[in-house]
Amino acid sequence: MDVASLLKQFFPKTETITIDVFDAKNIYDVYHRIVGVLTQHIDIETTVLQAMSYCFYEVLDNVLTHSGKELGTVITNYNAEKHLLDFLVADDGKGVKESLAENEEYAAISEAEALTKCIQDSVTDGKGMGFGLYSTSLLARDAGVRFEIYSGTHKLVYRNDAFSIEEAPLWQGTVVFMEITTNKEIDPKEVVANRTDCATQYNELFLNDTELEQLW
Repeated sequence: MDVASLLKQFFPKTETITIDVFDAKNIYDVYHRIVGVLTQHIDIETTVLQAMSYCFYEVLDNVLTHSGKELGTVITNYNAEKHLLDFLVADDGKGVKESLAENEEYAAISEAEALTKCIQDSVTDGKGMGFGLYSTSLLARDAGVRFEIYSGTHKLVYRNDAFSIEEAPLWQGTVVFMEITTNKEIDPKEVVANRTDCATQYNELFLNDTELEQLW
């Protein structure tokens, strides 16, 4: 994993980043620690954390479920002055195209088409529900400043309220990068398309009883 190139490209002026390597044994601990630290920042809008925490775990889990690798890398940074949260999840596995091609429906898909498809609802290689990147794309729609997925020699980019596919330097595997604004109230139910109660899940995991009372 070329972490140095990831830092140079996505976090060039940042000195407060955290870098973690995760696997099946520690994925939950890494997730819980990172979101738990963010929860301590009272200036971060709770609805953003409720939605982000769901999508964040889904992106982490995608590495272990779809990449063919046992390890992934996650890099995070929170800029309180600018109200921006960045997170990046990367692996050096098979990539989006090869993963989706395990499903006969997408066996002949191109790399660019695979990136277009991977954020659509219910598109999967057969090992999951095809909802993680779809919900993450909805988070980008509602709170995103920058959202990009790199795989192979292409990248999916969210810009000006639209998604596009562009050529990119080769990355063997997949990189998911998101920058979201943290001082904007959003509706977590819309991010998960009303399919799960991510707000309650977050509240029960990360907020104590006193903090829950203050929400109402």
